[in-house]
Amino acid sequence: MNEPDFPSSCEEEAFYSAYDKKKRIKNCDNVMHFFESRLRAAGFRDIAGVDEAGRGPLAGPVVASAVILPEGFHVEGLYDSKGISAKVREKIFSILTSREDIYWAVGVVDNFRIDSINILAATYQAVREAYSKLSRKPEFLLNDAMIVPEIKTGQRKIIKGDAKSASIAAASIIAKVTRDRMMDEYDRKYPAYGFIRHKGYGTAEHIEAIKKHGYCEIHRRSFNIGIEG
Repeated sequence: MNEPDFPSSCEEEAFYSAYDKKKRIKNCDNVMHFFESRLRAAGFRDIAGVDEAGRGPLAGPVVASAVILPEGFHVEGLYDSKGISAKVREKIFSILTSREDIYWAVGVVDNFRIDSINILAATYQAVREAYSKLSRKPEFLLNDAMIVPEIKTGQRKIIKGDAKSASIAAASIIAKVTRDRMMDEYDRKYPAYGFIRHKGYGTAEHIEAIKKHGYCEIHRRSFNIGIEG
């Protein structure tokens, strides 16, 4: 394998500026495989996209996913999980997790561990867990805005990568749907907080619920919001 011919940040932005959200969702000109194509030209075959969900919420786990897609894989809607509807996310999640030629895994780090080591370290731990669970080991990682310590495989950090890379977008969707489902379960256990609606993020509704009911077992106590409990 050769050194990948990656663009400079200016070249990258110039390239993607020609493709708006609609064009990327449709994968016009194979735009969502721009980075993957360059890696394949250098001899890499098993390329994993990596992303996380849940770094910012006040409650619940952080979830990371690693996904290896077959060459040229596309399904309409494969894009940043935050930029598509829940219905589309669920549809694509079902496709991604049911195909035998797609390799994927998730890592989950709970709120207690987040409070113990901090959210960034917990995110890295979740990524390493997902990476270690892959049944097929990747030759290169395309990450959404991070380089993960202690992983020896080559990595590329791509800012807003879930809107630029099909592999990262797939990881984004799997991580978010997995976490959202977990938060829906927590809503049934702790119905006073509205987790089914805000997924643990610091909405006005959530803040008011904490003020009224105090913290519950899944809240991140290290996230200081000025409420004693």
